[in-house]
Amino acid sequence: METGLSEIGSTKMFDGYNKRYKHHSTTLGCSMTFSIYFPPSSSSSSKFPVLYWLSGLTCTDENFIIKSGAQRAASTHGIALVVPDTSPRGLNIEGEADSYDFGVGAGFYLNATQEKWKNWRMYDYVVKELPKLLSDNFSQLDTTRASISGHSMGGHGALTIYLKNLDKYKSVSAFAPIANPINCPWGGKAFTNYLGDNKADWEEYDATCLISKFNNLSATILIDQGENDQFYPDQLLPNKFEEACKKVNAPLLLRLQPGYDHSYYFIATFIEDHISHHAQALKLKL
Repeated sequence: METGLSEIGSTKMFDGYNKRYKHHSTTLGCSMTFSIYFPPSSSSSSKFPVLYWLSGLTCTDENFIIKSGAQRAASTHGIALVVPDTSPRGLNIEGEADSYDFGVGAGFYLNATQEKWKNWRMYDYVVKELPKLLSDNFSQLDTTRASISGHSMGGHGALTIYLKNLDKYKSVSAFAPIANPINCPWGGKAFTNYLGDNKADWEEYDATCLISKFNNLSATILIDQGENDQFYPDQLLPNKFEEACKKVNAPLLLRLQPGYDHSYYFIATFIEDHISHHAQALKLKL
């Protein structure tokens, strides 16, 4: 099927451009939007490496672009930011919009196995369809040099996608990720509905479980967690991920940030550190 890629927005920022696109996703069976920040072109013809950003519950592709201020560091380092949406939209599945933490805006970056939610295949969309769409349509991007990051549900997505695809990404970072979803209410609800009752299937999308299998890492995992985050104690569980990393000597830098909450104010404060972290892994020199 024709993807029908079209540009639906363009705004100049830090000498580069925020651009927004719409296309038909064959993976998800619906029309999808995504955003790209293109840094300013240098005189050399070298392509930009890509940092994928996966957003959290209720977000679209616009939240990060509007609120994070990441473009300043991305412009300086010459990294393109690619920001997909958080779920399929417009499919009108019964119950898809009944709650903020499941269905629309809550794809959890997995491939659903339950028939009702069979279009919820954000894992394949992020790992397979979107990179191919980028390489086919944007000659200025080098999708072979990619890193991945995200916030909350998107931090969960970034960690799990990275660990299962160490050949595809140079580095990972996360803000307040849902680090052990099989042991928290958000994960229990989403996984039961998307994946069914078999807990072994859940573990395939849990960073704390995956790190025991996939730990030959080429870069340190960077996680920032606000200590005043209302979801820190019960939903995010970064301490469980830290314990699992220690067991296999996986390199993790977990920074607990006093006074910070779960919001984009927190993300905006530390996003420059994260982009520098990825720039180093992508072997960029200022």
